[in-house]
Amino acid sequence: MTIAARLAEVRNHIQRAAEACGRKPAEIELLAVSKTYSGAAVREALAAGQVLFGENRIQELSSKAGELEDTPARWHLIGSVQTNKVKLLCAVPNLVLVQSIDRQKLVDRLAATLAETGGSLDVLIQVEATGEETKHGAFPEEVPALADAVVAAAPQLQLAGLMAIGPLHGDPVPVFAKVARLREELRDRLGLPLPVLSLGMTGDLEAAIAAGSTMVRVGTGIFGARPTPERNV
Repeated sequence: MTIAARLAEVRNHIQRAAEACGRKPAEIELLAVSKTYSGAAVREALAAGQVLFGENRIQELSSKAGELEDTPARWHLIGSVQTNKVKLLCAVPNLVLVQSIDRQKLVDRLAATLAETGGSLDVLIQVEATGEETKHGAFPEEVPALADAVVAAAPQLQLAGLMAIGPLHGDPVPVFAKVARLREELRDRLGLPLPVLSLGMTGDLEAAIAAGSTMVRVGTGIFGARPTPERNV
């Protein structure tokens, strides 16, 4: 199956899930997670009308965004950020959103770097609401203080909302509901629109959309099986 055909299937999936809970499909953006896939694969997705792409690793993001700088591609970082990679991150062409803000030190480093370059960046706070040790993110009780720090870092940083990953096993509904409530609490307290709620991947897309997700992140459902890393022999 071609990337264009897979994209059409994913978009239909989003439409059905939105209509099932009384939402408009246009309220939900699709982020194509292109980590480990080639620039050629991204170009195929672009030809099929996909514009937003997400990467996990800053070096891969920098390389791919540079390769595709001549295209309409717009980039999100969805993986964790090491503070020693912040300068590289801030230099990525056509980077529009960092979804993985999880600590004060990162906020401070981003704000300082952007102040030096005169740049600005929209960000999401990543919430760890599953209790799983393998997950990154700020715990729900840490999010209000971190949100205050991001707001204080304006105009270099603009808080656009929250991101979370569902549980590896079990029901994602309570996790997504907790994060959605947290966004509403922050909206009321900060007086900000916080338009982005990035919840849901292929396996829990319906639950995420029902919880109010405005962005779902899909990789293999669009690009197919990930390339197998070559082994040294």
